[in-house]
Amino acid sequence: MLSFNSKKQLSQFLAEDIGTGDITSSLLSKKKITAKIISRENAVIGGASHAKEIFRLKGCNAKILRKDGSKIKPNQAIMIISGDAGKILACERTVLNLITRMSGIATQTNDLVKKIPKNVKLYATRKTAPGLRYFDKEAVEIGGGRKHRLRLDEMVMIKDNHIAIEGSLESLIKKTKKRYKKFEVEVENTFDAILAAKEGATIIMLDNFSPVQIKKTIQELKNQKLRNKVMLEASGGINSKNIEKYGKTGVDIISVGSITNSVKGIDVSLEI
Repeated sequence: MLSFNSKKQLSQFLAEDIGTGDITSSLLSKKKITAKIISRENAVIGGASHAKEIFRLKGCNAKILRKDGSKIKPNQAIMIISGDAGKILACERTVLNLITRMSGIATQTNDLVKKIPKNVKLYATRKTAPGLRYFDKEAVEIGGGRKHRLRLDEMVMIKDNHIAIEGSLESLIKKTKKRYKKFEVEVENTFDAILAAKEGATIIMLDNFSPVQIKKTIQELKNQKLRNKVMLEASGGINSKNIEKYGKTGVDIISVGSITNSVKGIDVSLEI
């Protein structure tokens, strides 16, 4: 069931596109029509439930034929809509934009998930389009990935700029431990990874490490009997060409920003 906030956001998306009114569709004769949303390529569907809600906001009926997470082939219908012609057309672009983007994210995520071991989890990042984070992250989950942090208030993540301001990673971790039990630390070398593990970090993000560097760091953590005390996340420059290598390093998490910040949309259309 859609939350109140998501409904409000969908309404704002619709209002953004319509403005004071769809002046082109207002020229049409009043009539009831039936339309379908069709996929033009192979994809994992995302956003169908939100599309249905957008049509409902304008008083149109929509029946989902392919649920979110379903795999679809070219020229297959995702949903069928009935209602006032002008109202359906007023929703058209907002609906297609959302399905295009969410399906693109879900499809790309699903492709990456297939390339890594099942015990390694693929996470999204906060590299999302402003106003679309809720939907971008949901699409990642639809594709088989996980959300990571939605907002800055969800978990402490100590990154390079925090360390630069504080002047000491160790000092910042000690401050963090006084207030929070769970926290993540981003590191750029093995020395800091060991330090973070010794100081009790829950998750250590190995930022821009090569697969070889990750394996060496994991071995050093094992040597010091620290590996089982932390979760390890690989991040930075990971894509479809190299994710298999990262998946074999022994990390617990792989985070990929491109699945939400470099989205290749799925080609879909609405046909009367």
